[in-house]
Amino acid sequence: MDLKKVLAEVCESDRVSEPGIDLVEEGLLDSMGVIELFSALEDEGIEIPLSRIDKNLLHTVEGIEQLIEMYS
Repeated sequence: MDLKKVLAEVCESDRVSEPGIDLVEEGLLDSMGVIELFSALEDEGIEIPLSRIDKNLLHTVEGIEQLIEMYS
């Protein structure tokens, strides 16, 4: 799975590939986007329980990659 490609689709922006970008601060990833992202991850067989995550990890691509590693 290409996380940046999935995020670009969810966020409707290629800016997700910018190094160090804060997806939340930049307004690229909101609560609906998180739900879409987690749905796309579930389609890939990766189930991440929303109630058990550190929400700060959702701010960056690297943080989301950490979540995926923890639950895949």
